[in-house]
Amino acid sequence: MTDESGQIIREDIVVTLTSSAGKFIGADQDKDQGGFQVIARGGEFTATLQSDIKPQQVRVRAAVESIRTQNPFRRDRDIVKDSPFYGQRGVSNDTPFPQQTDNSLVQQFKDTPIEAYTQVEFTTYLRPSLVTGVVNLRIGARGTNYWGSFREFVPEDLDEGTEVDLDAAVFATGKVGEWLFTGAYNSDRPLNEDCEGNVRLFGKPDQQCEQQYPVYGDSSTVTSTAPSIDSVYLRFERSSPVTGAEPDYAMWGDYNTEEFARVSQLYTATNRQLHGFKGNYSFGPVQITGLYANNIEGYTRDIIVPDGTSGDYFLSRRLLVPGSESVYLEEEEINRPGTVLDRKQLFRGRDYEIDYNRGTVKLYKSVLSVATQPFGPTLVRRLVISYQPDEGEERSTLVGGRVQFNISQETDRKTFLGGSYLREYQDGQDFELYGADFLLSLGNGSQIVGEFARSSGSLLNGDDGTGNAYRLEAIGNIGDRLNARAYYRSSDEGFSNNATYSYTAGQTRYGGSLLARVTNTTFLTAAYDYEENFGRSSGATPFFDVFNPEPPAASAGSRVNNELQTIRAGILQKFNFVGRLADLSLEYVNRSREDRVSDQFEGDASQLVSRLKLPLTQALTFQAQNELNLGDSDPLYPNRTTLALDWKAYPGVTFRLAHQFYDDSSVLRGNSITSLDTIVEHKFSDDTILSGQYSVLSGFNGLQGQGAVGINHGARIAPGLKLSLGYQYVFKNIFNSNAADGLFQTSVVGSNTASLGLFAGSVYSVGLDYSDNPNFKAGAKFEYRDGDDDDNLVITAAAAGKLSPALTALVRFQQAGGANIPVYLPSSSSGFVGRVDDLGDAINLRFGLAYRDPNSDKFNGLLKYEWRQNYGSIPEFNTDRNSNAHVLSGEGIYAPNWRWEFYGKYAFRLATSGDLGNNQSNDSNTQLAQLRATYRMGYRTDLAVEGRWIGQDFDSGSDYNQFGVAVEGGYYLTPDLRLGVGYSFGSVDYDRDFSGYRSEGGFYVNISLKLNELLGGFGLQKPVPKQQRESEIPTASRQPANGLQNSQSKLIQRLKQTQARTAPANQLQTPQSILIERLKQVQALAVPQNTELQKSTIKLINSLRKRSAFRRFSGGEE
Repeated sequence: MTDESGQIIREDIVVTLTSSAGKFIGADQDKDQGGFQVIARGGEFTATLQSDIKPQQVRVRAAVESIRTQNPFRRDRDIVKDSPFYGQRGVSNDTPFPQQTDNSLVQQFKDTPIEAYTQVEFTTYLRPSLVTGVVNLRIGARGTNYWGSFREFVPEDLDEGTEVDLDAAVFATGKVGEWLFTGAYNSDRPLNEDCEGNVRLFGKPDQQCEQQYPVYGDSSTVTSTAPSIDSVYLRFERSSPVTGAEPDYAMWGDYNTEEFARVSQLYTATNRQLHGFKGNYSFGPVQITGLYANNIEGYTRDIIVPDGTSGDYFLSRRLLVPGSESVYLEEEEINRPGTVLDRKQLFRGRDYEIDYNRGTVKLYKSVLSVATQPFGPTLVRRLVISYQPDEGEERSTLVGGRVQFNISQETDRKTFLGGSYLREYQDGQDFELYGADFLLSLGNGSQIVGEFARSSGSLLNGDDGTGNAYRLEAIGNIGDRLNARAYYRSSDEGFSNNATYSYTAGQTRYGGSLLARVTNTTFLTAAYDYEENFGRSSGATPFFDVFNPEPPAASAGSRVNNELQTIRAGILQKFNFVGRLADLSLEYVNRSREDRVSDQFEGDASQLVSRLKLPLTQALTFQAQNELNLGDSDPLYPNRTTLALDWKAYPGVTFRLAHQFYDDSSVLRGNSITSLDTIVEHKFSDDTILSGQYSVLSGFNGLQGQGAVGINHGARIAPGLKLSLGYQYVFKNIFNSNAADGLFQTSVVGSNTASLGLFAGSVYSVGLDYSDNPNFKAGAKFEYRDGDDDDNLVITAAAAGKLSPALTALVRFQQAGGANIPVYLPSSSSGFVGRVDDLGDAINLRFGLAYRDPNSDKFNGLLKYEWRQNYGSIPEFNTDRNSNAHVLSGEGIYAPNWRWEFYGKYAFRLATSGDLGNNQSNDSNTQLAQLRATYRMGYRTDLAVEGRWIGQDFDSGSDYNQFGVAVEGGYYLTPDLRLGVGYSFGSVDYDRDFSGYRSEGGFYVNISLKLNELLGGFGLQKPVPKQQRESEIPTASRQPANGLQNSQSKLIQRLKQTQARTAPANQLQTPQSILIERLKQVQALAVPQNTELQKSTIKLINSLRKRSAFRRFSGGEE
C-alpha cells in the first residue's frame, strides 16, 4: 500500500476489502465495519477471496479509510455487488457510466480514501460428474396416492380405476469435455415449486413469509443451481479461451439480462428476470448473446416517492408473478426530472420483502424522500419497481440478441462496440427496441460513451408510438491539471422503455464543463447546460376501478415546449483550518428560460452560489451553501440556504443533520426541509451479504435469520451494537411546477418521473441492532410519519438466540400501514376516502422454539405461534379489515435407535373475519393432525404407517373433514432398487361446496430406483484407491500406556524455555532445538510398541546431558 505521494505505508494499518462477487474468508478485523478488514504490515497484506459457483469477471477494491484525500481528477468507481442469491444480479459487473449535468464537477470535491482496484476471474469449475435422483413407478387405484401431492389425493373429479404413474426427478452436473454440464428434471412439478405450490422465478425461499422460522435450520446455506419455473433446467458453460471474455454458455431455465445492460447502455438497456433460452459465445473479440422467453404475462413499471418509512408500498397491480420484480432506488434533481444521478439495485431478502398477493413492498431500511446535499442541488429519491402482473393475461413472447465487438478487455481500458435487438409480442400488440452503443476508454480515467436507440409498438402503454433516443457523453483528464466533460442526451416523445433508468420522454439536454487546477489548493470551474422540453406532461394515474380491474395506465397530459440555458463559472479555494483542509467556493450562475406555450417559465436570472466546508474535528464537519439571486428570481430557483452538520460515526457510516429553506418564486411557495439521515456509502452497503457472521450456530439459518432479526447498518455505539437515526420535516407540499410537467402526484406508472411531488410532513425513525454475541442477535426499529397525506406507523422488533446448547428461540413483531395508499385517490373518489383511511395496519407476530441437541440426534422438535391482523387488506376492497388469525403448531421427530422412527405434527388455526359489509363476519378454525411410525426390520426391509386428518369448522355450521391413512412395506432388492407394497385410503366429508361425501382406497405397488449415474457412467462416483500404508492421526484422547507422550510434551516446553534463555545469538541450531524437533517427530508418531524410538530418544537425552548442552536441565523427565 502506498500513500498519495507513492511512498509505502510502513505502519500497521487497517485495509477494507470489497468485491463484486464471492466473499472474503478468514478473520475480519472489525466486524462492525462494512466490507472485510485486514491488517497491512509494511505496506503488504494477504486475503482469501472465496469464489461462488458462477464464473465471471470480478472487481476487487482495497481502501484505507483512515487516510482521506481529495482528487477531483479521478473517476469514483463503486463495487457493484451481486445478489446473495444465485441468478439474481445487479445491472452489470461494470460501473454504470454516470449521467453528467452542469453540477457534476461540484460532486468531485469530496473526501475519498486511498484505494486501488484489481480484477480477477472466477473460472468454470470442471468438477467430477455427480448424479442424484429417483425414478418411481406406482400402480394402484386412481386418486389414492397418499404420498403424492395433496391436491391429487381423493380429488373432486375422482375417476375410479387403476392408474399407472411413472415419475422421475434427477439432477446431474459434471465435466463434458471442456464444458461443465448442469441439468435437472422433474416430471411431476416445476423445479421452483415450493411446499405451498407456489412457483417463482429463481425459486429460492429468501424472505420471511417463505421461510418463516429460520431457527429450525442448522446455519447452513442453500444455493439454487438449477432454477426453472418449468420442469427442465439445462446449462452448458465454460470459461472462454479468449482472455478477459465472459463465459460461453447455452441454457434453458431462469435467467437475467445482464448482457443487455452494459455500462454504455441507457436507452437500450434491459434489466429483467425471464425464463427460457439464453446463450452467449465469444468468437475471438466478437461476443454474441441471444435469448428467448415465452412465459411473460405483461410488464409494468411503477415509480413511487418514498414517504420516509419502510412501507408498506402498494403497487398499481395486486397479483404479481413471483420473482419477476426488479427494485431500484434512484436519485435525481428535484427541479430537473429525467437525469438519474444515482441508482442502486435492491435485492429481495436482503433489502426488502414483497407480498405477491397483495402487491406490496416493504423495505428493511427506511428511505427519506429528500436527500439534502450541502454541496449541489437538492435530490429526491424514487422507488422504481418493475414486474410482471399475474392476472390471467395471455402470455407474451420475447426474443432478443446482442453482438458486441470487444476491442480491449483490460479493467481500466475496456473498449467495445455493440448492437442489441429486442422484440416482445402479445395478443396483437408488440414492442420493438433496438440500437447500438459503444464505450471507448482512453486511459487516465478518460472515457467516451455513445448510444442510439429506437422503440416502436403499443405493448407498454396501449398507444402506438415510435421514437428515437440518442446519447453521447465523455469524461477526460488532460494531464493532472485539466478535467473536461461533455454530454448530449435526447429522447423523442414517442420513445419508451420500461426496463431501464427513469428518463423524460420529449427532452433534449446537452452541455459541458471544465475543471482547472491553478495550484494545489485553487481550482477554477466553468459549465454550460442546455435543456429543451417538447413532449407532453404526464396524465393522472387513475384510481382502481372495482368493476373494471384493468391496470392503471399513464395518460398524456398537456403539451410542453420550453428551453433553459445555464452558464456557470466559479472558483474553489482550499485552506488550512486548525490543521485540517477546508473548502470555500464562489460561483456565478445565469439561467435563461423561454416558454413557447405560456409565459410561466419565461425569464433571465443570475445567482451567486457560495459554499463552505469546514472540518471542526476529525469526525465532525460543518457545511453551508447559499444561493442568492441578483435582481429577478428564477421561477424554479429562488433564494435558498442549506446548512448541514456531518458526523462520521464510523468508516462508511455518517449521520447528517441538515436544514434547507428557500423563498417564494413565481411558481414555488417558500418552504423548508429539515432532515437527519444515516448515510451509508455504497461501497459498504452490501456487507450483510456475509450472512455467516450473523448466524446462530446449529439452529439459526444465516441470511434468512439476518433478515428475520433485522440486521442493518448504523453507527457503532458499542461492540456489536449499532444505532441508526432518521428525521425529516417538509414544511409544505412540494408539488412544484417544472419545465417538463405541470401535473403532480406521488406515484406514476411508466418511466417519466416529471410529475412526481412530495407531501408535507415529518418522519422519525430510530433503530438498534445487536450482533456481537454469537449465540444472540437482536434488532428493533421504530418509524412514524405524520403528514398531510396520511399517517403511517412502522414497528419491527426481533430477537433470536440459544437458550441452551440444544434450544433456540426466535421472536419477531412487525406492524406497518399503507405508505402510499392516498396516491391512488383522485379528486373524484371521495366516496372511497373513508374506506381507505380505515384500511388498518398489517400486524404480524411470530414466535418459534426449536430443539436440536448437537450431541444427540434422537429427538428434534419445533414449536411455533403466529398472529396476523389485516394480512389480506388491499385498497380496492378492504374486505379483510380487522381480520385476525392465530396459528399454533408443533412437530417432532424421535428415533430411539436405527430401527424405529416416529414423527408427529399438530396445527391449529383460528381465523376471525372483520367487517365484510352489512355487519357480517365469518369465523372459522382449522386443524391438522399427522402421525407416522417407521420400523426397519433389517437393512433391506422396512415398514411404515401414517395417518392424517384435516378439519375445518365455520360459525355458519358448515364443516369440512378429510382423513387419510397409508400402510407400506418395502424391500431393497439392491441398495438402489426398492420394491414397496401398500394400502392407502382417504375420505372427504363435504367438499369445497360443503356438500357430499367421497372416499377411495386400494392396494398399490411402488418400484423406486435411486439414480447414481447416467449413460456411459456419467455421475458414477469411483472408489478411492486403497493407500499402500494406512495413515493414522493421533488424538488427545489416544495416549500411550506408559505416559510417554505426556513426558515428551512437558520436556518440549522445558527445552523451549531453556533455549530462549541460553541460546547464543549467532547459533542457528542448538542441541535443544535439535532435541525439540526430534521429540516432536516422536510425539506425532508415538505408539506404545515402538520401543526403538523410545530407546533412541533416551540415548539422545543422555548424550546431551553428558555434554552439558543445557545447564539448568537436570534430567529425570525422560
